[in-house]
Amino acid sequence: MHMELERVLPNEIEKRSMEIITSELPHPIDEKVADVVRRVIHTTADFDYADNLYFSTDVCEKTVDLLKQGGVTIVTDTNMAFSGVNKAACKQLGVEVRCFMADEDVAAAAKANGTTRATASMDKAATLDGPVIFAIGNAPTALVRICELMDEGKLNPALIIGVPVGFVNVVQSKEWVIDRNAPCIVARGRKGGSNVAAAICNALLYRATERTL
Repeated sequence: MHMELERVLPNEIEKRSMEIITSELPHPIDEKVADVVRRVIHTTADFDYADNLYFSTDVCEKTVDLLKQGGVTIVTDTNMAFSGVNKAACKQLGVEVRCFMADEDVAAAAKANGTTRATASMDKAATLDGPVIFAIGNAPTALVRICELMDEGKLNPALIIGVPVGFVNVVQSKEWVIDRNAPCIVARGRKGGSNVAAAICNALLYRATERTL
């Protein structure tokens, strides 16, 4: 079967992709969160995210307002998510992105305490000053530790992006986050990933910098 290629200029590919996504959405999306949903679908080509993304009340507006103030730190649980966050937008807003997973002190703490590096890296993140956004796309143990630190009064996240992918404690850890009534964006179910975590960060950063796509 011969299929005709769609002719699109290089600088219009992303715009055209968003047009296709909008036209194929299974139902209308609340405009307060539509740019985040479209960005995740653009990254994954998976329209299930039109239904499985959970947003706490006014989370996007509140996060964008915070980003505009500067001084925010985004903490990821993988170097892949770290790499995927748009550094130009972060620089414009005075946002720092950190990933502690490869740090020697984190590895030592995990070994000493019999935990995962993701757990130990959340303990390290809890010592940071200023507002912290957690972008978790791989390790449910990171989400569990964030919840434990919140319960202990040791952590007050500005935002939790809870989108780890997998099977063991993935669904449960996401529901733990939602149950704590913290500012959060969560991909309910088993789907997610570091690319999804980065995509959500970028959607919020783009809105804060008033990028059109």
